[in-house]
Formats: sequence, structure tokens, C-alpha cells
Amino acid sequence: MLAMQIYLASSSPRRRTLLDQIGIRYRVLEVDVSEQRHTDVAPEMYVLRLALEKARTGWRKVKDKTPLPVLGADTAVVVDEEILGKPADHKECMMMLEKLSGRMHHIYTGVALVDASERTRLSVSTVTFRGISYAERAAYCASGEALDKAGGYAIQGHAAVFVSRLEGSYSGVMGLPLYETAELLSEAGINLFPVYVDGR
Repeated sequence: MLAMQIYLASSSPRRRTLLDQIGIRYRVLEVDVSEQRHTDVAPEMYVLRLALEKARTGWRKVKDKTPLPVLGADTAVVVDEEILGKPADHKECMMMLEKLSGRMHHIYTGVALVDASERTRLSVSTVTFRGISYAERAAYCASGEALDKAGGYAIQGHAAVFVSRLEGSYSGVMGLPLYETAELLSEAGINLFPVYVDGR
């Protein structure tokens, strides 16, 4: 059995799925970090700060026990310079999808890996939605899929039918850009292909 490689300072099932996809062995760490944003902070700095703070918080928990690197991430959906968080209810979900309907928006995802050193990466993607009718918005919000998703939608779910164009990282829109994450893991000396090292 392959040994655990990192801790994941996130309870997001999407991030777990993405780490599973590339074969990284991890253990989830629960961290409590304030996500309050000052209005004068740019989205890219906001997600990088939160990703780093999550990873730092996790590292403080494990550094004297099992000191493996801690991975943190944070994602922001931005339209007209407004960060759209997770909708609190059906009404807020409807409002978010109305803002995104027929328009382009940006997804910023910061990733941080902390152990004895600190490393960060930023992924920026652009997503364009086709026009979404009121009935479609209502049905999607009623499905419950959007309620724990930044911007009120999940690109890996039913909302994929709204996406007319994507420039950037699909996994970054999901919440963990795998290209940037792999860079951080490689820099920390983590083998991304351990199963194949012995030639089997």
C-alpha cells in the first residue's frame, strides 16, 4: 500500500476528486479560516491569501506529528469586479445565475503548499455562459447542486450545459487547478507517478 503524501486543508469533495484523479494520497484536515475580504483587495490576492492561510493553519496542526506538506486552495468567481460567493438560498442562487447569464466571467483559484517552506500558484480562467432562461435558472437552483458552489454553479455538474466557452483550466474552475498543483507537488519532491517507478 502506498504511503500518504500530503494533507489537504479542505473539505471540498471536488478537490478530493481531483487529487484522486492524479493518484495523490492525502488525508483531509479540517481548518477554520476567516474568508472575509476587504473591498480593496484584488481577487487574485484574495484567493492566494486564503489558500496560503488554509495551508499554514493545517501545517501548524501537523508539523510536530506527521510533518507532511499541507495543500490549501481557494476559488473566487468574479463578474464586473464582484466576487460571487456561495449562494445562501434559492433567491441568491437565482440572482447569481442572472448576473452570469449570457456573459463572460473569471475564475481565480489560488493554490498553496506549506511545509518547511511555502509555495503558491495562481490559476485564472475565463468562462462564458450562454443566455439562461428564468425557468432554467429556477430548475437548476431548485436541484440543490449550486448551494455549496462559488458563483452558484458546478461546471462538473448540470451547469455544464450553460458553458459556451472556457479558456483556461477546467480543474481550476472546479476548485483545484491540476497543472499548478502538480508543479507545487513536484517542487516539494513528491513523485506524481509512484506506481510506475519500478517499470511495472
